[in-house]
Amino acid sequence: MHILVTGAAGFIGFHLAQRLLLQGHSVVGLDNLNHYYNVQLKRDRLALLQQHAAFTFARMDLANGKVLNTLCQAHNFSHVAHLAAQAGVRHSIEQPQNYIQSNLVGFGNILEACRHYHVQHLVFASSSSVYGLNTKLPYSVQDSVDHPVSLYAASKKANELMAHAYSHLYGLPCTGLRFFTAYGPWGRPDMAPHIFTEAILRGDPLKVFNHGNMQRDFTYIDDIVEAVARVVTLIPVPDPAWRAENPNPATSSAPWRIYNIGNSHAVKLMDFIAALEQALGREGIKKLMPMQPGDMQATYADIDDFRSHAGFAPSTSLAEGIAKFVEWHLAYYKA
Repeated sequence: MHILVTGAAGFIGFHLAQRLLLQGHSVVGLDNLNHYYNVQLKRDRLALLQQHAAFTFARMDLANGKVLNTLCQAHNFSHVAHLAAQAGVRHSIEQPQNYIQSNLVGFGNILEACRHYHVQHLVFASSSSVYGLNTKLPYSVQDSVDHPVSLYAASKKANELMAHAYSHLYGLPCTGLRFFTAYGPWGRPDMAPHIFTEAILRGDPLKVFNHGNMQRDFTYIDDIVEAVARVVTLIPVPDPAWRAENPNPATSSAPWRIYNIGNSHAVKLMDFIAALEQALGREGIKKLMPMQPGDMQATYADIDDFRSHAGFAPSTSLAEGIAKFVEWHLAYYKA
């Protein structure tokens, strides 16, 4: 396959590009290297990818449709893995325009490029945040996702709808993946594993929101990448059982699918912190805080649809994943 991976300097995009290259595919990695977090971390990820002869890097902003079209015209991409986005739930409250440009305008340009250059399959990143106010656990792809609590979540829901429209109108095969709290080596510094690890190492208080009454379906990066790599070749077809009078939210009469990608196990925030403390060999100082705007109290994935179609389920335990993350963190940051 000749694959375009957007967000290739990002956390999941980097790991996916690396996996695809090791599988023998050729990869063009696209990223704008924005300053949402430390650009040096992104450059260091790219440096590892650039060791592969089959990797090409393209620095560009997806909000510029003309340069994306030029790239697609120069490369006959068979598949697109679209992982680029302006990430961060809380940041979307402070800088909404960044999300509109990257996650809506940029995604629209991706859809147009895939349509005009006959891409066989578009796989794109959605998020567990789309479940919003829904409190029914575990979250199922059969559930309603009509009540997001952040603009980031709304932009991801919009991506699913936009992809469905293109799939219906033009027969473009699209698969959306709702990721549940990815973590592991090379992870983002704005995420809890990095923030808590740094606070524990410095002896600073850990800000524990909602007084610790939070749960997350922490999913190790290797499991996420294995799932995405399998989905890339799992091209969707119209669901023959889909009925307009009783529509399945996860399938369609068009070649479009939605899957949850999670560890299928809700972990209490205090248990997550305890696993970090165990791996670091020291205890953190907890500062209990109220709930933050735009946050969700719990996430927990029902992955039955994905397991039955892909023949795979994430299985890395929290203790194993945290130990690998801490080992990398200490080495990379020379802590």
